[in-house]
Amino acid sequence: MSPSRKRTAAAHLAKKFAVSQRRACGAIDQHRSTQRYESTPKSDEGPILKRMSELVRRHPRYGYRRIGALLRAEGFRLNAKRAFRLWRREGFKVPRNQKKKRRMGDSANACHRRRASGKNDVWAWDFAFDRTANGSTLKWLSVVDEFTRECLALEVARGITAEDLVETLAALFRQRGAPNCLRSDNGPEFAAKAIRRWTEQLQIGTLYIAPASPWENGYAESFHSKLRDEFLAAEEFGSLREAQALTSAWKREYNEVRPHSSLGYVAPAAFARTCEASIRPPASFPPRTS
Repeated sequence: MSPSRKRTAAAHLAKKFAVSQRRACGAIDQHRSTQRYESTPKSDEGPILKRMSELVRRHPRYGYRRIGALLRAEGFRLNAKRAFRLWRREGFKVPRNQKKKRRMGDSANACHRRRASGKNDVWAWDFAFDRTANGSTLKWLSVVDEFTRECLALEVARGITAEDLVETLAALFRQRGAPNCLRSDNGPEFAAKAIRRWTEQLQIGTLYIAPASPWENGYAESFHSKLRDEFLAAEEFGSLREAQALTSAWKREYNEVRPHSSLGYVAPAAFARTCEASIRPPASFPPRTS
């Protein structure tokens, strides 16, 4: 039995049976000096708790591991065990969402079958929806690098057409080079002939997942889960312009600040800087076909 458990047991015996501390300690073989020991908080505990409280209020969906990673990035000295102890002592909690059971699927284009082998090997893209305070529809387009988990693009508008999607991808291609493959849903938005012809001219592979199998596009689904949980569900958008400003700020924080658990609690942008790209930039872009 650990010393802390012995202290608790001795105190319980003394209170329950109305015996002296000496007899209670003797019953469980606990030294009286140990029973009377009171721990002294470390000198940096106050600043750590203050900053931890600020981070928890700012990021209510972060757990103690991610909060601990942020604290270490700011120069505080604490490991996961200490972060957990302080987290529990302050009573911080993250509400757990019930997860639905999903089938893995058998499509050859699923993310667990065709995995990204390096930076810019496979990009995944998808749409998300929300509304402004007055009920008007907002639509987000996201493009994610599956290997580095970077959010390469996060655009919001009242509506996003196939031409808008092509323009966003073309801008990314000019900036980063074209990926080897693009993974996406096979729904009406992504099946547009203009997009298919344009990517074929660039000799970019397309990985269309099986119908009604969003889990096969798991990296995009995972990103949208974080987008919904940490951003869309926490913000009320008064207008499109406000949504665009907040989206830009959240994308920057997600890439450059937010520790990612699957990357060893390193931010995606920092992880990407350690990776070599697995692409060759295209020499030229063919004109978009409408």
